[in-house]
This record gives sequence, structure tokens and C-alpha cells, in this order.
Amino acid sequence: MAEKMKIKIVAPEKIFYEGDTTFLELTTTEGDIGVYPKHIPITAVIAPGILKIHQENEVKEAALLSGFIEILQEEVNILAESVEWPDEIDMNRAEEAKIRAERRMQSADPIDLHRAELALKRSLIRLSVGKSG
Repeated sequence: MAEKMKIKIVAPEKIFYEGDTTFLELTTTEGDIGVYPKHIPITAVIAPGILKIHQENEVKEAALLSGFIEILQEEVNILAESVEWPDEIDMNRAEEAKIRAERRMQSADPIDLHRAELALKRSLIRLSVGKSG
């Protein structure tokens, strides 16, 4: 039996998830990371990406778009500004956001270009997670 660690994901309006995991994958501003139990303690800023919560024979995926992570040896705490399960994603809205971001990128000045790129990345993550759910 694999070692487990506690994970708690708090969203602005609720506790999004609380349980055990054997391995956790997510994206930070420094890049993609994987977290096993007894990981070295760190705190990081979350970047838009797919959160993967591994449990025995199952992997749960969610769109984790921003927030902070605190990794301790026996537990992980995520303060998420935006996180969604696949069944919570409005695919039409995500597709519309993708189209808007692509349009803005074509006509954007350098300051707006960065915002448009982030909006495009968030919409693509939502579409990817929404399709898998």
C-alpha cells in the first residue's frame, strides 16, 4: 500500500476538496511539480494548469487556474482563487473565452497581449479538463 498525505483545497466559496492522495501534480509559476508524501516543505504560486490528484487506482483532474500551495511533509494545502471539476466547466463559455482571447491577441498592444495570453491559457485548460470529464 502506497504512502498517503492529506490534501485540502480551499476555494473562495467552499472547501473544494479534502482527502488523501498518494501523488499530486500541478503547475506553479516555476513549472510543473509532482508531490509525494514526505516532500520537502515549500510554498509556491500556482499557475494555470491541470491539477491531478492520484489515489490508489484513480486520478482525479481539475482545472486549477490560480492560487497558492503550501507543501508540508504530511499534508498539502491549496488556496485556490479558481478551481473547477470537469462537470463544473461550462464548455460553451470556455470556447467563447478562447475565441475572445485569440481575437485580442491579434490586435493587442504589448500590455494587453500578456493578459490575452493568460486568458487563452485558462480557456484551453478548461476545455481540456472539461472534455476529459
